[in-house]
Amino acid sequence: MRNGVKYPEIHVQLIGYDSNAFVILSRCLEAMRKAGLSQEEREAFRKEATSGNYDHLLATCMEWFDVD
Repeated sequence: MRNGVKYPEIHVQLIGYDSNAFVILSRCLEAMRKAGLSQEEREAFRKEATSGNYDHLLATCMEWFDVD
């Protein structure tokens, strides 16, 4: 973990895209798939990201990835 980010090498561009929670989740999961992360790890992220409100989703994305 670098700077508190679990996968700092995975960049997810969110600025300039629809801010709908489903779009955000989809972009993150796709970035994980492209980076070769396992189905189990993608599922762990999905469970954590969807375990709260919209702000929790964004916070989880920022904890896991390099996000713009």
